[in-house]
Amino acid sequence: MLSSTITRPLQLLTRVLQWSSAVIVMGITSYFINKGPRGLSITYQEIISVMSVVFFLPAFVSPFLPTALGKFVLLIDVVFSYLWLTAFIFAAQDYNRHDCRFNAPPGISCSKKKANEAFIFLTFIFTFFGMFLEVLGLWAYRRENTPVREKTGGAHGGPADAPVTSTA
Repeated sequence: MLSSTITRPLQLLTRVLQWSSAVIVMGITSYFINKGPRGLSITYQEIISVMSVVFFLPAFVSPFLPTALGKFVLLIDVVFSYLWLTAFIFAAQDYNRHDCRFNAPPGISCSKKKANEAFIFLTFIFTFFGMFLEVLGLWAYRRENTPVREKTGGAHGGPADAPVTSTA
């Protein structure tokens, strides 16, 4: 049986990894912007990472307030999963073609660019897992907090699953 005592710690762990990865991407991308010319991909990565650092904060509270924040956090996860997937595709195109030292920003080592690409992917995958765990957490919370209806007699006082007979 899936319960909120299982989903809550998993949600929190996923959220910490998700947020930390976004912060690392923000730091590496900021370094790229500081060191060299910025292309559209780098600007996109910076904007998405900064927005994620802010918008991912309610996800830390959602396991404890599923009715108040669960659907909002789920919507954020859906939107940002696509944004991070796009950022990963841009990074893969920029850093895996020809010699990555010449792609934006030129002159920065390939290892830093590959690290950025890896953390972009990690942010995407943890956002995807967070979305999945948010749905499981909402489902477990509803299952635990929905009152159980007892089977009572039907309209004629018999068992609820017995056929109804007419006396007309």
